[in-house]
Amino acid sequence: MVSQLTDAFARKFYYLRLSITDVCNFRCTYCLPDGYKPGGVTNKSFLNLDEIRRVTRTFAALGTEKVRLTGGEPSLRRDFTDVIAAVRENAAIRQIAVTTNGYRLARDVAQWRDAGLTAINVSVDSLDARQFHAITGQDKFHQVMAGIDAAFDAGFERVKVNTVLMRDVNHHQLDTFLNWIQPRPIQLRFIELMETGEGSELFRKHHLSGAVLRDELLRRGWIRQLRSRSDGPAQVFCHPDYAGEIGLIMPYEKDFCASCNRLRVSSVGKLHLCLFGDGGVDLRELLQDDSQQAALEARIAGALSHKKQTHFLHQGNTGITQNLSYIGG
Repeated sequence: MVSQLTDAFARKFYYLRLSITDVCNFRCTYCLPDGYKPGGVTNKSFLNLDEIRRVTRTFAALGTEKVRLTGGEPSLRRDFTDVIAAVRENAAIRQIAVTTNGYRLARDVAQWRDAGLTAINVSVDSLDARQFHAITGQDKFHQVMAGIDAAFDAGFERVKVNTVLMRDVNHHQLDTFLNWIQPRPIQLRFIELMETGEGSELFRKHHLSGAVLRDELLRRGWIRQLRSRSDGPAQVFCHPDYAGEIGLIMPYEKDFCASCNRLRVSSVGKLHLCLFGDGGVDLRELLQDDSQQAALEARIAGALSHKKQTHFLHQGNTGITQNLSYIGG
């Protein structure tokens, strides 16, 4: 058995991002501006509960400590609570997180926590209800805000909020966001807009380096924190006057990939070594019964020898990622 997943560049992988659907009910301008369109993938072909059990059991055996459930919008699966419980069966997995648009948060978050969820990321790109509607295509701002409150009420001590940084859309709203997190234990993560196959024009129009915000935060006395081995890629900053934190995810910064610690499995069972890679390694044929775990471990470990040192976003090469719902962002 492989004791720890390691690639040719001595990077160790403790973190799995598992997409469980590519369906989403929002139409965010930077992801699915025309809404979800099935690309030959039907709901029936998404990983089922037993396949999710097997793939997460295998990753746990290979040293994975954290699983993030993504989509599309993962809570659109009717068995989402059962999915959380299935991942929770693995004692080696210490963190089970979800990235959600918050659509069902107020209704279901207590149930998710009872099933074993330990962390929540909610996508909120504006604190202005009208702008939120314009970005997402859904008039759900107040519902999402109520969901964040419900997460705290359910016992989550911290909630992460993902905000895609866009020039001339929300980049000038830093003070509004800071006022919001000052009394709340929210880690607000600004994510640089990334170019995708379908989003080149939007990228050219709205991309802004997160370094602009970093310089401003440092000027205001924010302090960068140390990163633990199963954390995501954010540079996290804290300030003594704020209950909340700021995270910056800057995939265009030099050496961004040097600390990569995460792998991705798509909703149809393909292993993706990079969000912007050229293809996937099919795992699904080895997810059909428990006796195939050793072969599955070997396939995953072997695939890592092909992981490249870096993505090629700087050259405009976005790989197979046509939009960010494809393999969960």
